[in-house]
Amino acid sequence: MTGVDVSNAPLRSHGDVICDYLDLEGKHVIDVGCGAGRLTRTMTEMGAIVVGIDPGARQLAKARAAETIGNESYIEATADELPADDQSVDVVVFFNSLHHVPIDGMRQALVESRRVLKDGGALYIAEPLAQGPKFEMSRPFNDETIVRAEAYRVIKSADAIGFREQHETVYSTDISYADFESFRESSTSIDPVRDAYFQAHDEELRRRFEDYAEKRPGGWHFPQYIRVNVLAPV
Repeated sequence: MTGVDVSNAPLRSHGDVICDYLDLEGKHVIDVGCGAGRLTRTMTEMGAIVVGIDPGARQLAKARAAETIGNESYIEATADELPADDQSVDVVVFFNSLHHVPIDGMRQALVESRRVLKDGGALYIAEPLAQGPKFEMSRPFNDETIVRAEAYRVIKSADAIGFREQHETVYSTDISYADFESFRESSTSIDPVRDAYFQAHDEELRRRFEDYAEKRPGGWHFPQYIRVNVLAPV
């Protein structure tokens, strides 16, 4: 599979890229696959009224335990059955989450997004590319080549379910961990099944972590490449 040319991908923060394409002030937003709620809180700081949804109780517990920024809330739900009325939401966000939807449910996730979006709304999808140091480092236990490709295929065929693509861009972001244990905690909190893999392959994973990272004062850093597609309902 041919990779995406990332040689000119600018180093950006996720929040800055969101601001390039979305005006969130006063907007009703669903953050699909919100995890521990970091982006939910960021968008709340931007003035949005955000509901974060996730099917994982472990991640939602972290989201609910975090300091509240404003009026954000969290619901245990799935992408193929969004907890919102028809045409009641201004923005639906999938941030590093569409590829986590089962392949046979990805199209339905976008159908649901189309259902809940108001006219003039936006579907914002940010997906990590299946390439680069962060991807290669995690590949032994998290090779998402196929599911990320399938997510992109579904995005590019979304015109068939009532969307028009407005923007596509690729940028680089910096992922950092204080140490290997921080990386392990982050990885296993997303998917507890990985606990056993980390226990069985501790030495190999520590070596890969150090081989692919750039060590700087204060932590271990990995570039990660993100592709954003912004779609509008038609």
